[in-house]
Amino acid sequence: MKVEIWSDVACPFCYIGKAHFDKAIEKFENRDEIEVVWKSFLLDPTLPNETDQDIFTSLAERKQMPPAQVKEMTAHVQSMAENVGIKMDFNRVKPVNTTKAHRLLQLAKTEGKGAEMKVRLLKAYFSEGANVANRDELVALAGDVGIKPEHVDEALTNGKYQDALDADLQEARDFRITGVPFFVIDRKYGISGAQPAEVFSENLKKAYSEWKAEKATAGSNG
Repeated sequence: MKVEIWSDVACPFCYIGKAHFDKAIEKFENRDEIEVVWKSFLLDPTLPNETDQDIFTSLAERKQMPPAQVKEMTAHVQSMAENVGIKMDFNRVKPVNTTKAHRLLQLAKTEGKGAEMKVRLLKAYFSEGANVANRDELVALAGDVGIKPEHVDEALTNGKYQDALDADLQEARDFRITGVPFFVIDRKYGISGAQPAEVFSENLKKAYSEWKAEKATAGSNG
């Protein structure tokens, strides 16, 4: 049974939501029959590839919020992350365009390393102050999960990875996804946001039961 997850590298709730989902998967007795597919989503495709602006100023301008309110909001998110074992340091975050990072993720999926690459990019963005739009930094991060530099260069220049990214974005529009993380279970059940692990567990059980029944019916009819 397939679970598709639309998310962005620059989305803190995607990082937190992944931790909740992982917890639900770990407890799910039929987890070996679950295929998780990461899908791309761009929260702000207008951001630059290089910036001297910190995340607080960037968010204050984009969301038209007072800087003090932004710092309060990010502190709350940081606390939420700590509760699930994730260390975030918003003082180091570089608010840059994530398109190149998503093209790298599309490559990683073809090499069976989509989940590992996703985690590495999230950690790099939120904990290490990496510029996820920088070619050299992306090469280093890809190397951490066993992807060759020449493959990264191909991902950043080859149109097929942009096509795969565009396909994910189009699917998001088709599903009317306007915020992430967004989880789609067996193309039937949609879950929006960093929901508690219990919510994922309940939906996984329900969807799996129906999926299994449909397979049994198809088999008997075949």
